[in-house]
Amino acid sequence: MRVRPGEYNGLTDVTGLRVGHAALTGPGARSGSTVVLAPPGGAVAGADVRGAAPGTRETDLLAPTATVQRVHAVTLSGGSAYGLDAASGVMARLERDGEGFPVPGAVVPIVPAAVVFDLGRGGDPTARPTAGTGTAAYDAAHPGPVPQGSVGAGTGAVAGGLRGGIGTASAVLGTGATVAALVVLNSAGSGVDPRTGELLGARWGLPGEFPGGLPSSAARDRIAELYAGHAPSPGTATTLVVIATDATLDKAGCTRLATMAHDGLARAVAPVHTVRDGDCAFGLATGTGDVPGPDATYLLQAATADVTARAVAHALLAAEEAPDRPSYTSLLDGGR
Repeated sequence: MRVRPGEYNGLTDVTGLRVGHAALTGPGARSGSTVVLAPPGGAVAGADVRGAAPGTRETDLLAPTATVQRVHAVTLSGGSAYGLDAASGVMARLERDGEGFPVPGAVVPIVPAAVVFDLGRGGDPTARPTAGTGTAAYDAAHPGPVPQGSVGAGTGAVAGGLRGGIGTASAVLGTGATVAALVVLNSAGSGVDPRTGELLGARWGLPGEFPGGLPSSAARDRIAELYAGHAPSPGTATTLVVIATDATLDKAGCTRLATMAHDGLARAVAPVHTVRDGDCAFGLATGTGDVPGPDATYLLQAATADVTARAVAHALLAAEEAPDRPSYTSLLDGGR
């Protein structure tokens, strides 16, 4: 299959999508929110929840049998269940802008949301996103390159004992379709091969996408030590995915993309979908491209798993070292 990255190698390579991040500030704060804004009129959407401890909003509405066909944004947030409030801020902005499901005399913005657990990562478990954080993420949303690493909903993320965060990747297929993923990596499992120190998701990279070189034996020992000490309680980890394409799909097709995104997580994080995780994937289709036939649909679904795995690797590479938590790159460079 002929594949190349899009211009930004990110979710915004799907024309019409915008991404915004907002983070909390102040003592003890290490959390934030991320919003993915659909084009005017919304995008067809589906979802697949695989983790045992999800925190979600409006996912039932995305079932193929449900009435509403399009969403106007997806909100991803830290703060555990408290962070779902960020979606209210996004809804308010969409209502102001006239975007939503039409009802008599008004619109109701459709904003599915999901959260990761990061309470207390900065020291204060009461420092968590609110509706105002969602508003700030909405106001920051833009097309173009997507900031990655310890930003937005990934600000307080931890993955297998290392800093986690936001990662994104895209693929332009030989069929002309674009598919892209944005990941909030906050997993109980590790994204690193314990034998080699290699990023598991990097194995699915495109030529020249990921840097060469592996951690030293001492760094691999440190990564293993961090993972062994990373034993969060049930429900205190989660990886979230937004997968998007410009192909024309119905809700069932979008749900299948979300399912394939979980295949990508299983390639790039081990283990995944555990009792400690609330893993959730959303699939979006903007519909500016063609309706794919059977062969093109197969290629699109296969690429979905690949871009998700690549996005996980980018999240780990972009994560920033914190005073109390090393990043993968800090260990790769010989730090501890």
